[in-house]
Amino acid sequence: MRLHDLKPAPGSRRPRKRVGRGDAAGQGSYAGKGIKGQKVRTGDNIPPHFRGMSFRANRAPKYRGWDFRGPVYPVEYAEVNVRALNQFAPNTVVTPELLREAGLVKADLPVKVLGDGALDRPLVVQAHRFSAAARAKIEAAGGRAEELGLNQKREQTGG
Repeated sequence: MRLHDLKPAPGSRRPRKRVGRGDAAGQGSYAGKGIKGQKVRTGDNIPPHFRGMSFRANRAPKYRGWDFRGPVYPVEYAEVNVRALNQFAPNTVVTPELLREAGLVKADLPVKVLGDGALDRPLVVQAHRFSAAARAKIEAAGGRAEELGLNQKREQTGG
């Protein structure tokens, strides 16, 4: 095989479309550009994102009234179910740090205790939030649910 024997793969090359050569040629009249406007004219090199003369501040969504305060971000909690607390010895003071050491809480977030499962021993559980069912089950087992509050979480982490 020599250089003059090389040919492109069949179907990989096609002749360019010749626009503006009359209606019979298939791309006559407006030559695929539509009717009038900036993009029809010769020398058109408008970037695809261009929207006339409006700048970004004018395109931002508008909010009515003076009471718009911006988005409110909910507090994320690391969740622990009551059934997981059975691994601690009776009368233990269960703190968020103890839950992290035991591997029940992965992230460094405020802790919320949920009421799934049963508790069969009295514990003093300290957490940032409790569901009503969790609080009832801890107290029914003879323990105590102590709410820390979110400010104590921020003081502990320095945030």
